[in-house]
Amino acid sequence: MTLEQLYDRIPEYAKDQRLNLQNVLKQTELSEQQTWGTVIACAIAVRLKPLADVLIAEANKVATPETQNAAKAAAAVMGMNNVYYRFTHMVTGEKYATIPARLRMNVIRTHGGDPVDFELYCTAVSAINNCQACVGAHEKVLREKGVSEETILAAVRIAAVIHAIASVLDYEGVVAAA
Repeated sequence: MTLEQLYDRIPEYAKDQRLNLQNVLKQTELSEQQTWGTVIACAIAVRLKPLADVLIAEANKVATPETQNAAKAAAAVMGMNNVYYRFTHMVTGEKYATIPARLRMNVIRTHGGDPVDFELYCTAVSAINNCQACVGAHEKVLREKGVSEETILAAVRIAAVIHAIASVLDYEGVVAAA
């Protein structure tokens, strides 16, 4: 399925999301690599493979191999970290926060992509996964590196739109028939 065919499968009641996807792919606050890396990471994070396949195929037309790897790495490590750190912030026992995670996270340093872009991908995926602790930590790093709020929100817009489209298409069952 192509991106155009995907747009055609989005039902009329979700027309805003179709238009939003077209718009968030052209945001001037993000570079081309930031945009498509965020798309890759978020497409994996929403766990709807047929949608991810379409979006990642489109992204791979312009995303460098380094961007592709960093985005996939961000989705993978945040899939783990968001669960772990969300738990440590949800429980009332203060000791949990003092116990080392003891989870391998070397990819945070070895992803091969741009470090700022990787932080953007992690922030967007953490927003999808509803991890306040990780969103806050990655947003803080981005701000310390001079990234504007507008740029950060542009990445989160991509996350929001891809998440909404995944929910609609999963409910409608339209991607399963692709």
